[in-house]
Parts: sequence; C-alpha cells; structure tokens
Amino acid sequence: MGLFRRTRSTSQSTEPQVGGSADQADDATDPGTGAAPDVGGTETSDATTDGDRASARGPFDSTQVGERGPRVDLGAVWLPGVPGMELRMEVDKKTQRITGVAAAVGGSGLQIQAFAAPRTEGIWDEIRSEIAASVTKQGGTVDDVPGPFGRELIAKIPATTPDGRQGVRPARFVGVDGPRWFLRGVLTGKAAVDQQEARLLESVFANIVVVRDQSPRPPRDLLTLHLPGKAPTAPESPVGAPQAPTFDPTRRGPEITEIH
Repeated sequence: MGLFRRTRSTSQSTEPQVGGSADQADDATDPGTGAAPDVGGTETSDATTDGDRASARGPFDSTQVGERGPRVDLGAVWLPGVPGMELRMEVDKKTQRITGVAAAVGGSGLQIQAFAAPRTEGIWDEIRSEIAASVTKQGGTVDDVPGPFGRELIAKIPATTPDGRQGVRPARFVGVDGPRWFLRGVLTGKAAVDQQEARLLESVFANIVVVRDQSPRPPRDLLTLHLPGKAPTAPESPVGAPQAPTFDPTRRGPEITEIH
C-alpha cells in the first residue's frame, strides 16, 4: 500500500480528498480466502433483490468472515489493501475524532463512512434522499439509478476549477445497509464517470468488513474508526448524543499529512 495520510477538518466531509496519481492495482480479495474476486459481474438477474445482491457480494459483517485476511484494521472498518493505494483519515478538528477514510488509486477516489443503524430497518433510502436534496439545493444534478450495490446516486456537483471558472465535479454515492450498521461510499475522479475505472474501487468497497461494536448507539452515530494499529483508549461520545454527519459533498477542511 502507498502513502497514508491524516486529514484534519472542521466538518465531517463526504468528499474524498484524492491526492496524486497512484499505480493501477490488482483487484481486492474475497473475505478470508485471499482469492481474487470476480469484479466483472456487476450486473445481476432482475429477480435478485437489492438485499440479496448486497449480502452475496459484500460489504460484509464481521460475523460473516473467519479472519481479517489482507485487510487494514481501521476499527469499525477492515479495508482491503491494494498495491499503489493511498489512504487519508479524516479527523474532526474539534473532537479529534476520525470521521472517515478515503482511498485513492489510479486517479480515482473512494471515501468511506460507517454508521450505526436500526436493528430492523435500513437507512440508505432516507439518506439517499437527503444527499439528492443537498446536491440539488447547491445547483447540481443527481440521478437515482440501480448499481452493483443496489440504488445509488450519480451526481454532478458545482465546483470552481483551478483557473477560477465554474464547473462541475462528478461523484457516485453508494450505500449498503447491514445488520445494525450502514456503510456509505463516495466514488470520485475517474471512477465516478467510467465504469471500467470504477471496477477496482468497487471491488475494494465490496470486500470491506464492518465491525459493529456491541454498544447501544442511536441511528447515524458514526462507528469508531482509528489509525492502523492504534485503537482508541476511551469512548469517543456518550450514548444518546450522536454526532450527526453532514452530507454536503463540497465542504472540506485544511489538511495535515502524515506519511508512513
């Protein structure tokens, strides 16, 4: 794996901070087997439900895998590592809490956040509507379409180009409802507009393992992430006081970089 960076921000951004170019990497591996997954099968039968598709492909709950395998332990998320991949941890400046992780490889980015969810129902439908409303309010466009993980959003978000002109930034929002957790990913760069370029990071997302702790948590409370090999020493927030995430894809904060 390549560079590891820590991003410090004043808000919980939903946009990956994609850095410099990285070499194209091989596909991630299936849970616990070390074998390369078949990432070409992004299409499923019309008779397959979104829930069946998600459970068959992943992301996975920790109860579904026998061992961590070739994944980086980030606490609530075990992230598959691929050659040339660069990671950035997003840190809330006020609380010093890690709010997300962003992976970049080959000109594409994937930002990941894990949340608590109700035991009996998912929250992706509701969150998807909120993201769509946020993008539209900012003057962007968004389409709600079927994808390899179920319903997803294809968005074009207003942005300022390096030369000061107004342009758009494409993004794909994907989400999976798991047992008492919800995992959301945002694909940017080449992966947001090119299906072939997206295959590697789709495979990474599909092979994530979510480790849901046993603590009671209100819906949308961020699950605890930590730096690789550096588990937190104390609880980060009391039960009943969730740190509600913001879904504004255009906000970002200053960066502090650590290279390991």
